[in-house]
Parts: sequence; C-alpha cells; structure tokens
Amino acid sequence: MNHLPDPDTQPEFYQSVATKRFVAWLFDIAFISLLCIVPVFLTLGAGLFFLPLIYAVISFVYRVITISNGSATLGMRFMGIELRDAFGERMDMCKAVAHTAGYFISMAFFVVQIVSVIMMLTSARCQGLTDAFLGTVMINQRA
Repeated sequence: MNHLPDPDTQPEFYQSVATKRFVAWLFDIAFISLLCIVPVFLTLGAGLFFLPLIYAVISFVYRVITISNGSATLGMRFMGIELRDAFGERMDMCKAVAHTAGYFISMAFFVVQIVSVIMMLTSARCQGLTDAFLGTVMINQRA
C-alpha cells in the first residue's frame, strides 16, 4: 500500500469516494438493466424467464471489460473515480475478474455486503471488503 496516495497527506484522492461509489453503482445498475432489454427482445420475451441469469452474465462481463480497459466502469468514469491495485497501477484483466468476483460474492450475502459498506464508510481509504482483500483502492482520478 506504500505506492498508493496516503489518506493523511493526500486526502483529496479519497474525498467523497464512498458517495461517488454509490452513485456510480446506481448508474451501472441502470445501464446494465438497459443492456438486459436487448436479449429479452431478441428472444421475443422468453428471456424474461432467465432474467436473473441474463442480468448476472451481462453485469459480470460489463464490469470485467470496463474495469480491465480503463480501471473503472462507466459509472465510475462518470463520477471521476477509478480502481487502483496495491502498487497504484491500473487494473488488468485478472485483477478485474478477481474484483468483480469479489463484488458478486459480497452481493450474494447480505451480511457481507453490509460489512463491506461499513468498511467503505469508515476506513481511511474507503475500501470495501473486496478492496481490502485484494489490496485495491478506489481513488478520485487525477485532474
């Protein structure tokens, strides 16, 4: 973590990150939901029977592709935040898969998600449970 901005000496990198993460998450959920309309229409409505599976697959692929290509989902980019690994580097494909898998695991268990949100709101680097486990951090983009 020595390669990341220090929250005590460079607090601007972490300012309002928890709030920005929440708004980015809402943006991404809305965008993924719109993407799910396509397979439902293409299957003439039969996709509605598989909507949770369709949503999960589209969400996973969307998150991995956007995080590995720009270290942020479209919602994160919109909010001006990005993910960095423990060395301050942008996320690659393997790290994006790991982070997305951690996100899915935390979303699958309500208690784990609550713990993750509490960690984001209280930790100096605004890290959730997946971030703490992987050593990743969400920071404000450099201007």
